[in-house]
Amino acid sequence: MEALYVDVNWLAVIVGAVAAFLVGWLWYSDKLFATKWRAGIGQPVVANRPMMHGMIAQAVATFLLAWVIGITETTDAIFFAILIGLTITAIVKANGFFAGKSNYAIAVESTYILVMVAIMILAHAIF
Repeated sequence: MEALYVDVNWLAVIVGAVAAFLVGWLWYSDKLFATKWRAGIGQPVVANRPMMHGMIAQAVATFLLAWVIGITETTDAIFFAILIGLTITAIVKANGFFAGKSNYAIAVESTYILVMVAIMILAHAIF
């Protein structure tokens, strides 16, 4: 159980989580992919739509993923971290297909997972 927190580089975990979350903010903004993504999930553009629950869930999930990546870094298991990212990506894709999302929306969502994992791994390489 100690392996879950003892040798984890918490600075890299936090920096990776915050950076990935902020990239997600840009990723799902109108500056990048939001307009076509919303259309691809069948969601209209609604001004001032409450997103607090989604943002909280995303922040928690992003931190947990960063923590898992941090645990893999303590054991030099970088390929395991990549496998985790690919697994989550495949699940997001499958969910998108089942939900009837467009290929564009599925690509936006699944690619973001890979970007998150890359950011988190990079945070550990830097810190």
